[in-house]
Amino acid sequence: MKKLNLILLIDDDAATNFFHKLILEKENCCENIVCKENGEDALEYLSTKTDNEYPAPELIFLDINMPRMNGWEFLKAYEELEAYKKAKKVIIMLTTSLNPTDKEKAKEIVSINDFMSKPLTSKKIQSILNSFDSFFQ
Repeated sequence: MKKLNLILLIDDDAATNFFHKLILEKENCCENIVCKENGEDALEYLSTKTDNEYPAPELIFLDINMPRMNGWEFLKAYEELEAYKKAKKVIIMLTTSLNPTDKEKAKEIVSINDFMSKPLTSKKIQSILNSFDSFFQ
């Protein structure tokens, strides 16, 4: 399985980001992990060139409930980004929400590839990497 270049974590909880980053590092599945604490910061990050390139993460883990710009608002703005500023394709909505309406809403949004409950685990990471392996080629 190919090692990913960049995973973007979008979650307002610093402890959750720290834990998820540790799990991802333990799985040794990517070169870089970037954490942003709300949708606004994530959009700014995706729209900013570094070394003449946009970040273009292969995988984004997105929380729903965040201040300033929540996950749904992020997705609406994300849809309007130019293709070269978006993730390579996989967005996983990772949330504590138990609201079945959220899961149904997520199914209707093309950009969302999966909907999972927190926390991220080694088993969930392996499942994602296996399920979406063709996207990462």
